[in-house]
Amino acid sequence: MTDSMAKLLKVGSLLLLLVLALLFPFIAGNSTYVTIAIFAFGFAAAATGWNVFSGYTGYIALGHAAYYGIGGYTLAILCQHWHIAGGWIPFLLVPLAGLVAAVFSVPLGAIALRTRRHTFVVVTIATFFILQLMSYNLRGLTNGSSGIDFPLITDWGINIPGISFADFYVLPFYYVALALTLVALAVSWFVRNSKFGLGLLAIRDDEDRALGLGVRTGPSKLFAFVISAFFAGAAGALLSYYIGGVQPTFTFDALFDVAIALMVFFGGIGTLAGPILGALVLESVQKYSATVFTQGGGGVYLIIYGALFLVVVLLLPQGVIPSLSILWNKYVLRRIEPTDAAEDTSAGTPGAGPVGDRLPRVNEGASA
Repeated sequence: MTDSMAKLLKVGSLLLLLVLALLFPFIAGNSTYVTIAIFAFGFAAAATGWNVFSGYTGYIALGHAAYYGIGGYTLAILCQHWHIAGGWIPFLLVPLAGLVAAVFSVPLGAIALRTRRHTFVVVTIATFFILQLMSYNLRGLTNGSSGIDFPLITDWGINIPGISFADFYVLPFYYVALALTLVALAVSWFVRNSKFGLGLLAIRDDEDRALGLGVRTGPSKLFAFVISAFFAGAAGALLSYYIGGVQPTFTFDALFDVAIALMVFFGGIGTLAGPILGALVLESVQKYSATVFTQGGGGVYLIIYGALFLVVVLLLPQGVIPSLSILWNKYVLRRIEPTDAAEDTSAGTPGAGPVGDRLPRVNEGASA
């Protein structure tokens, strides 16, 4: 297979996946499955943003639930103070909520990035708990433990014959979540293939050496951190709007940090498609098990989580996508090696190939 054919096949596969994603709500035929997909794509966008920072720099951040919560509360507060009714307008404010989360991440990230390794992880966790406590105590802004409810959506203003409002309700959320994931993937691809991305990868390999080679490590890390916070905040705004409200207990949720980190490691940290694959698999498993096993669903999904990670650690230790890529390359090499061995054997026989052509001349010179 030539390089042009391989590229054409890759582009065709990506277009096919995009078409399937666009048609999924109509293929699924069940709003429950579409709801699962909404959360899966929301987490995929957040995990992809997290990977732009942690996957490319090697700094493991476990405080992005803070920016997820800031995004959710920002959208809820804006809708409350601007008296925005439920409908299409809150979707337009999702990027603004992500931008607010990104602004908050500038000073917080600058403080955290003055440290490295385990200290950095501890500082990010502390940041999350501080903001969670603030959401409880700033009652004039956040309404304390009661939280803020979004306006109830009673009509999207669109009526499609044959589709009830209950089934149509999930479609706008689904396509906005899909669009957010595609934007996050595009940003991740652009960063990975840019000079800025090369600097981040150099930081991951050896930060001190990268600094010595002229990489502006401080601003580069902070900019990547801000990008990841933006997508976490946007995902928090979108999913909070779908849930219908924000509260400190679940909007600032420590399990969010664990979830997106596990999703990225499951799919392959530092890869483009790894975070999306991890989110689609793990979040779908979690939501589906919670739906099917209404009694003790959380325990069941944790067991499934554990089994999946045990399989990945034992069989695919670098993540699904990198490990499968390595296995595929080994398979291709095994298919090529017998042919190469046959060529080497024929090259060593007299009269065959360059070596064989020289042997008769040497013998003739000796006999003369």
